[in-house]
Amino acid sequence: MKQSLTQKILSAHLISHDTLPAPGTEIGLRIDQTLTQDATGTMAYLQFESMGLDTPKTKVSVSYVDHNMLQTGFENADDHQYLQSVAAKYGLFFSRPGNGICHQVHRERFAIPGDTLLGSDSHTPTAGGLGMIAIGAGGLDIAMALAGQPFWTGMPKVLGVKLTGKLQDWVTGKDVILEMLRRLTVKGGTGRIVEYYGEGAHSLSISDRFTICNMGAELGATTSLFPSDEKTKAFMKSQKRSEGWVEMKADDGATFDEEMEINLSELEPMIAQPHMPDAVVKVREIAGMPIAQACVGSCTNSSYHDLGISAYILKDKAIHPSVSFTLTPGSKQVFEMIARDSDMTLASLITSGARVLESACGPCIGMGQAPPSGAVSVRSFNRNFEGRSGTADAKVYLASPETTAASALKGVITDPRDTGIPYKFIGEMDEIIVNDDMLIAPIENRSEIAIIRGPNIKPLPSFTAMPENLHGKVLLKMADNITTDHIMPAGAKVLPLRSNIPAISEFTLVRVDPEFPARAREWGGGMIIAGDNYGQGSSREHAALAPRYLGVTAVVVKSFARIHLANLINFGILPATFLNPQDYASIAQGDELVIENAREQIADHPENITMLNKTKKLTYQITSPLTERQRHIILAGGTLAFAKQQAEKIEA
Repeated sequence: MKQSLTQKILSAHLISHDTLPAPGTEIGLRIDQTLTQDATGTMAYLQFESMGLDTPKTKVSVSYVDHNMLQTGFENADDHQYLQSVAAKYGLFFSRPGNGICHQVHRERFAIPGDTLLGSDSHTPTAGGLGMIAIGAGGLDIAMALAGQPFWTGMPKVLGVKLTGKLQDWVTGKDVILEMLRRLTVKGGTGRIVEYYGEGAHSLSISDRFTICNMGAELGATTSLFPSDEKTKAFMKSQKRSEGWVEMKADDGATFDEEMEINLSELEPMIAQPHMPDAVVKVREIAGMPIAQACVGSCTNSSYHDLGISAYILKDKAIHPSVSFTLTPGSKQVFEMIARDSDMTLASLITSGARVLESACGPCIGMGQAPPSGAVSVRSFNRNFEGRSGTADAKVYLASPETTAASALKGVITDPRDTGIPYKFIGEMDEIIVNDDMLIAPIENRSEIAIIRGPNIKPLPSFTAMPENLHGKVLLKMADNITTDHIMPAGAKVLPLRSNIPAISEFTLVRVDPEFPARAREWGGGMIIAGDNYGQGSSREHAALAPRYLGVTAVVVKSFARIHLANLINFGILPATFLNPQDYASIAQGDELVIENAREQIADHPENITMLNKTKKLTYQITSPLTERQRHIILAGGTLAFAKQQAEKIEA
């Protein structure tokens, strides 16, 4: 049987079935590699510690520090010490602060074609640019993978995207993924793996492939991937890792569950308008709009190419006086390369007036560089959710580094084709500087290593099993496309509290309603109602963990984003959708909802659960997308509680 590349890799890692089942069926996958970052890793390793194991069961596991880099208090520094000591104790690689953004470093040093990677960051699919199945997940799923447990997910449909033609000058991989978002929207990839193929796919640079796979997360896709070809081989050779390269591609004549085609020759520079990555138009449609800020960087666009092309546009010129322009090298390797190359890239950037930031996530997650009030900011990032930049009323646009740098130069949104600057292709350097001094490898003798815990690192909350009846008021009713940034904000004020659930819970949903935490405590918990695509965005499990800590027992919506749905199940919150979406309109904040005999209904028929609105004397039918395994998890009160139950049964 002829297979797609996706099917080949999934088949090789499938441990729950003999053959790949129909889409939607729950499957268990063997995980080869894991990655965490410091905003999600602390909780993941606290969970792994609770399992009592001595060493991870994966081929490679890496703990990165790249998110919580502003050390305005002791909290972030304490977390970094904890993470480094845990990595040393359990035999993980540790990427020190300053070594770079996890996805940039991982593709440089660890990504392997044909392997599986699970990461506690929604942009883990970046590594799909090298032909991996790389999936973002919550921290608890990472802890389970470290323990040798399978990763459970619904069998995705495979969306085959045939790329034809070749990109024109000044058109990039960023424009390809923005075109995908324009066509499919932020929920168009849900339940799908996007596999790119065709001559157009092979024509794309490695940097372009990484950018496209990175922002597949914005489509809601499980992951995205490209074939592993001669360009993949050249990249891995330049990283001195050619022994890990293997050619991987779909069989000739392989079929896909769904197909679409993009002619690269027809694309032009694109830009996403506020406040969603799918609000995409051509740059020329809004060209001339004044801007106050421009930023190149993030895990999406911080490669040598991205900074190199920005420096080329700005060479011997000055940033427009009305614009603050920042650039972020994605890794220490990229930083060193722009400092040492023959084009004097770093010198050109400094001379232009650009501000070069440290190798970290930085402004992308609201860690500094908040725009002025009401200002327009053009960024080569992946998300432009309202308020994510740190300025509530800022208007953030997403574009390629080429468009971003051109706009910084002119002071208005500018198509790079309209600058009059001759096009120059800037690829990866042939001779890449490989220096792993900031990457600490596992050691053999770890028995005497002590784990360092600062005062901000609190014990894991423990949760009880689901009661016989679920009863509570509607704590909050929300609209469509509520993101994890709405549920649990990022930024310099909140991120340092990621290892302190009681403290971070005070920020739950405050961007929607500042009174939510107080109301949840006053009402003794309750339920949440929302519209479509609830929980899109980050993999942050705190968006489920903090609501559970505040007593949220159920979330009933029109539809869920994949990772957040899994996180709700992991922490014992019942996720459900309306069988009749029109029922959503009849529910209001404060309504008293009851699911009688909840345990029995979930155990026997989660596809059709009866929920009562006692306030309005209405009856609703809701459905919970639970597999048999997940039913047990929900009833036990979450994955850790379920795992403990199973261990006790084995011991008995």
